[in-house]
Amino acid sequence: MNDETSYRSIWSHLATVEHRQAWVTTGDFDTRYVETGKRGNPPLIMIHGTGGSWEAFCANIGPLSEHFNCFALDMVGCGYTGKPDRPYEIAEHVAQIVRFMDALELKTASLVGISMGSWTASRFALAHPERTERLVILSAFGLSDDQEEIGAILTRRGKAFDAPTWASVKDVFDKLILDEANRIDDLIGLRLQTYSQPAMKAAGENILAVFKPEPLARNLVTPDEWRRIEVPTLIVVAVDDRPLYVKTARTLAGYIPGATAVEVSGVGHWPQFEAPEKINGLVSGFLRGQARTGR
Repeated sequence: MNDETSYRSIWSHLATVEHRQAWVTTGDFDTRYVETGKRGNPPLIMIHGTGGSWEAFCANIGPLSEHFNCFALDMVGCGYTGKPDRPYEIAEHVAQIVRFMDALELKTASLVGISMGSWTASRFALAHPERTERLVILSAFGLSDDQEEIGAILTRRGKAFDAPTWASVKDVFDKLILDEANRIDDLIGLRLQTYSQPAMKAAGENILAVFKPEPLARNLVTPDEWRRIEVPTLIVVAVDDRPLYVKTARTLAGYIPGATAVEVSGVGHWPQFEAPEKINGLVSGFLRGQARTGR
C-alpha cells in the first residue's frame, strides 16, 4: 500500500480542478464527458483507449486547462456513455466526435488519443481536416494487424467484459501501466464498476468487434492514408511499451508529413498517467504552437 506521502488517486488529481461532468446527446445515445478550462480557449478533445473512460486523463485535464478548453469523453459503449447494440467500428467513434462537437458548438478542436483513441483521432483528422487543429498520438495504433497483440487484447478484454472481477480488470491494467505503483486501486475499482453494468457484456462484444479479422482489415489506416494527414501531429513514443506500439509510432513518424516524434522512457501504454508532468508539458507546448480559438 502507498504511504501517506505517495498516495495517488483519481481524486488527488481532480480535487483542485474546476470541472464539470455532463451527458450530451450524440445521435441515438448520450455521451458522458468532463470539461475543464475556460470557454473560448482553444478546444482540446481527449479520447481514451479500448473499453476505457475519461478518467484515463484525470492527470491531464487540470494542467492542460490552463491554456485549453478541455473535453475528455467516454466513447460509445464505454464508461457511462450509451451502449447501442451494434458493432462499433472506427467510423462510429469519428461520428460521435463530430456530433459531440456540433452539440457543443465547437467549430474546430485539437485531438489527443491513446491507443484505439489515437486510431480514432487519426481517422477524424483524415475525414475532417477542416475541423482538426492539431493531433497528438499516444500509444500509436491503427496501422497494422499484429495477430499476437490483437489476440491478447481480445483475450484479456473479453475476459474482463464477460466476467468482471478485481483480478480480471487488474490484469488489463497490468498490461497498460509499466510501474506497479501506478496501477492504483481507483482505476481498477472504477473500471470494475463500469464493466459490471448490466449492458456492459453486450457492449464489450461490440467494442471488441472491430478487432475481428474482417472489420479490422477495413478499419486500419493504410500507409497512403497516414501520408495524407495534413494537420500538425505530435507522436509520443513510449519506448518501454509493447513492441507493436513502439514500432507503429516510429513508422508513423516517417509517414505523417512534418510529424514531431518524442521518445519517452520508463512508461508503458499509458504515458499520460505514468508521466503526467512530462506529457502535459509536451502536449501543451506542441498545441500552443498554432492553436487558435475554435468556439
